[in-house]
Amino acid sequence: MAFTVTQIDVYAGDILNKPGSLARVLEVLSNAGANLEFVIARRITENTSRVFVAPLKNKGELKAAADAGLTKATGMHVIRFEGPDRPGLGAWVTRNIASADLNIRGLSTACLKKRCVCYLGFETKAEAVTAMKKLKAALAG
Repeated sequence: MAFTVTQIDVYAGDILNKPGSLARVLEVLSNAGANLEFVIARRITENTSRVFVAPLKNKGELKAAADAGLTKATGMHVIRFEGPDRPGLGAWVTRNIASADLNIRGLSTACLKKRCVCYLGFETKAEAVTAMKKLKAALAG
């Protein structure tokens, strides 16, 4: 499997930090047909959690997200890096990005069997585009 590097939109929202809140958001998206690849939920305060999801692909999914209180995450521009897992891959990816003098705002990665998927967040769209180009060039070379 070759590596792919793409830009994605992440949607986020705050939910009550209580049982069932996350389930409600995910059910609304599921009922709209969303097939999420990325879900992160984190406690922000004693009463509030924040959920991040991707991808949302059509108007129905976007409407469901809005109904659930999610909006396109502003100030977070994300690229998705996917390919075969190997030792040191995370270090290689992050070093290539650092060599372009880019700061990674957020990182989420998971490897299952021999496949790795990595989501890297940047503060600006320009940084995300530069990181994507840098990784693509490094993979080609």
